[in-house]
Amino acid sequence: MSISLVIMAAGAGSRFGGLKQTAAVGPSGETVLDYSVYDALRAGFDEIIFIIRRAIEQDFRELLERFPRHVPIRMAFQELDSLVDDQYVEQARRAGRTKPWGTGHAVLCASEAVHGPFAVINSDDFYGERSFALVHEFLAARRPDSREWCMPGYLLRNTTSPHGHVSRGICTISADGTLLSIQEHTKIVERGGRFYSLASGTAPAAAAQDPGDKLGSIELSGDAIVSMNFWGLTPAFFEEAFAEFRKFLNNSAGDISAEFYLPEVIGSLVARKAARVSMLETPESWFGITYRKDVEAVRRHLQTLTASGFYPSPLWGA
Repeated sequence: MSISLVIMAAGAGSRFGGLKQTAAVGPSGETVLDYSVYDALRAGFDEIIFIIRRAIEQDFRELLERFPRHVPIRMAFQELDSLVDDQYVEQARRAGRTKPWGTGHAVLCASEAVHGPFAVINSDDFYGERSFALVHEFLAARRPDSREWCMPGYLLRNTTSPHGHVSRGICTISADGTLLSIQEHTKIVERGGRFYSLASGTAPAAAAQDPGDKLGSIELSGDAIVSMNFWGLTPAFFEEAFAEFRKFLNNSAGDISAEFYLPEVIGSLVARKAARVSMLETPESWFGITYRKDVEAVRRHLQTLTASGFYPSPLWGA
């Protein structure tokens, strides 16, 4: 039974100001994506499935040229009209929507390419080799129809950016290490070692002056476990997620800002006991690219790991 890695790479990178997937951060020009694929293959994943937009297909194919020829790679495409009935597409376009429907929709777009247990990650986050190994080990013991899934847990304090707000799923974990609930916070900032979820419409510039209650913010614990959109799932996910997506479209197709978030989909399934998600404690540190200014910090991390001998340079050989 093959185990796939599904990489969500269709994002437009609006806060970054460009195509984050192709940003060179490694000592030999590698991208964060290169390191994720390298770590996944080292952990035992059998194939890589990229979810992209048609608009970036040519740039992406050039990026994939650097991967070894023996690596099985497939692509799936996420567009506004992917898997969506015409009535909802027309409703969305009348409202002015041009982008697809979010991370939950992205994973559904890979449904025809996935035939066994699979992991899902973002293309611009560095998760660490041990996290891939933990998820692979978990999935290797699961049947395709299993509703026992997993996620590596990271601490909120280690996943923010000094250059602006970030979006994170804040998790509540039971005593036995399973996910009880997850709540998406789309505007989290760190100020002086404290962490705040800003109310919708709050300008981050205002929060820099005063992130307190009068801005309608919520203070969060830096030790809160967050989802970094790294999930270990099975094909059983798709039936449930398609049903959730239909409900989402019925309610929100005309809302230009509505997003079908993957963490919220999984949280909904957990809440009604349609799935069980184990939180895997990972020793790895996360880092990633949300803003262009994040690139230098990522480069320093990767230079350190390469200098220690953990990664070769160039990553894929000469």
